[in-house]
Amino acid sequence: MSCCFLDLFAVQLLLECLIKGSSKKIITKEEWEKKLNDVKIRKEDMNKLVMNFLVTEGYVDAAEKFRKESGTEPDIDLATITDRMAVKKAVQCGNVEDAIEKVNDLNPEILDTNPQLFFHLQQQRLIELIRNGKVAEALEFAQEELAPRGEENDILQQSFLEELERTVSLLAFEDVNNCPVAELLDISQRLKTASEVNAAILTSQSHEKDPKLPSLLKMLIWAQNQLDEKAAYPRINDISTATLEDPGV
Repeated sequence: MSCCFLDLFAVQLLLECLIKGSSKKIITKEEWEKKLNDVKIRKEDMNKLVMNFLVTEGYVDAAEKFRKESGTEPDIDLATITDRMAVKKAVQCGNVEDAIEKVNDLNPEILDTNPQLFFHLQQQRLIELIRNGKVAEALEFAQEELAPRGEENDILQQSFLEELERTVSLLAFEDVNNCPVAELLDISQRLKTASEVNAAILTSQSHEKDPKLPSLLKMLIWAQNQLDEKAAYPRINDISTATLEDPGV
């Protein structure tokens, strides 16, 4: 883990020097290691990044174990992770009514202040009714619960109406697997809704909705791609030994 971040910061430092030059530079193993040694990253900061990832992604057992081993305190109550994951799992399994109840138990304001999220949960309920062949119940639910949300003349409500029309159109096809909106019945639709709920709960807890670690790794990939164009530098060619080898000239 630490090597990854040392590489990231070293690459960023090197880019600052190399990007000004026009010719490709050869960086020796000694130069590279000196750059790495010059980078100072506190262990506490690394631990916070790990904890942030575990909390945001919902790995409550791992977060609790890491807290005990590292002494790193999470910025939210770990008990809330279990509740949040229960909501997410309910949506992923198609139990949307149960998920809505769990969200309201956590914080009723989440759905009260987020009409788009509430609509998407109701839309998912409609999708599940259609998936289970409950046509009459689906039509009644769409008319009574979802249609009124698309009647007001503004951009958000119009968006609701368009999404409702797409969802209801599933009922017009005998073979829904080959219809133009078949993706609504795919598991990815459940995952999309579950992710939206998860993000809303995190936001309500004053926590970032996305973990910081993946963003840093994306930055690393970008930095390495830039560095490849400007320099030849030591690489680890054998993962089993993790030994840096001088670049070929």
